[in-house]
Amino acid sequence: MSTLSLTGTLKKQSKATTRINRNSKLFKTILLAVQEKKAEEIVSLDLRKIPEAVADFFIICQATSTTQVKAIADNVEQKVKEVCLELPYRHEGMTAAQWVLVDYINIVVHIFQPETRKFYRLEEMWSDADLQEHL
Repeated sequence: MSTLSLTGTLKKQSKATTRINRNSKLFKTILLAVQEKKAEEIVSLDLRKIPEAVADFFIICQATSTTQVKAIADNVEQKVKEVCLELPYRHEGMTAAQWVLVDYINIVVHIFQPETRKFYRLEEMWSDADLQEHL
């Protein structure tokens, strides 16, 4: 099976796929990107053992303004593109910037304003997941 790379060339995919974990290049790059823009209360949820989960991991953080929410999301996309050569499958919420979601299929990044994070309580909704705090 072949995939189209960012440069427009075809790359052969390996049949042995590497499972995403907290030591994966993508995970570490996203974490570094949110930390660079001073995101607060950063946690990751390991969803791999939850059959209903839509991704392997959620990375959840918050920011104190819409400007900071957008800056974090933009930095995640830029760093992942530079380091991992990946573009997000999609992103949502950039207009209102109360809750921005950046979806990399296996890892979904949630960037909240504090009030919105309290309202949706993703950590409680996915309480079966292994939660890890990141400084």
